[in-house]
Amino acid sequence: MNVTIRKPKSPLDWLSVRLLYHRAFPASERKPFSMIRRMTRAGRTDLWIAEVEGHFAGLAATINGPEMILLDYLAVHEKHRDQGVGGAFLKGLLNLYEGKGLFVEIEDPSRDDESGIKARRKGFYLRNGLTDMGVTVMLFGVRMILMGRGCSLDFDGYRTFYRTNYNEWAAQHITPPEEN
Repeated sequence: MNVTIRKPKSPLDWLSVRLLYHRAFPASERKPFSMIRRMTRAGRTDLWIAEVEGHFAGLAATINGPEMILLDYLAVHEKHRDQGVGGAFLKGLLNLYEGKGLFVEIEDPSRDDESGIKARRKGFYLRNGLTDMGVTVMLFGVRMILMGRGCSLDFDGYRTFYRTNYNEWAAQHITPPEEN
């Protein structure tokens, strides 16, 4: 799959990103889009567009640290799903951030529902070069696991990443996992 990755340039690019962002992620998981724009202007976030044959195919947003990158959002447009676009996009991002560690937070698949979406998401990241980092956290009350490549984090390091590269308020909403 030939996927081109670039940053948004035009108002149409930003509109495409915003519309997919609102469709792909539930309101409970979305930051205000204006916050993403502000963090992008400040250089704390990178926003990326995936294109297939010149057509918008997906978005990715990161939170940038000096040595590690949090892949905060990754979404593929509905027309391009199940065609290898997501894997090609992720591999392209890993290349762009070569030399830095990259990690993601995913909902704990051991608590999956009937749909199996959490297990499929973990499988996607495993197939595309990330490993389970063995860290489970509660992020805003949701049980998450960390997966990454080229980095290692423990609970304290994860909170420090948020405190240093995002904000203190978010870091305070990271707690040790509930038992059960």
